[in-house]
Amino acid sequence: MTKNYLKLQFYSLPRNQAFARDAVAAFCLELNPSLSALSDVKTAVSEAVTNCTVHAYRGGSGLVTVECEIEDATLHIKISDEGKGIADVDQAVQPFFTSAPSDERSGMGFTIMQTFMDEFKVDSRQGEGTVVYMSKSFNAEVENV
Repeated sequence: MTKNYLKLQFYSLPRNQAFARDAVAAFCLELNPSLSALSDVKTAVSEAVTNCTVHAYRGGSGLVTVECEIEDATLHIKISDEGKGIADVDQAVQPFFTSAPSDERSGMGFTIMQTFMDEFKVDSRQGEGTVVYMSKSFNAEVENV
């Protein structure tokens, strides 16, 4: 299979969450994902982009970058922002932790991403932004495109 690459950049507006989710889903269709696997990818992307909107920019406007690469039968996703960053990544990835409890956030975003993807990693620097790396392998036969 030939490698493929996608890069999207958009403002951290809530209405762009669906756009990002659907664009990544369309991009990975060449991997012939099951509906369940496609739903997993869409949910993980939605959670990552929502984090940028809600936490990185605190409702303000900033850029979100979504990069995807298909290599063999694996989809690699990198979602980044240039927002406030995360003070303690180890704490932030714990289930039910939220930096916005007054907004009635569940604190499950990172947990959902970890659960639905095969690989997951977060890098963050305060004042510089956050990068979420996720990968999902698709075992189905894929044609050489």
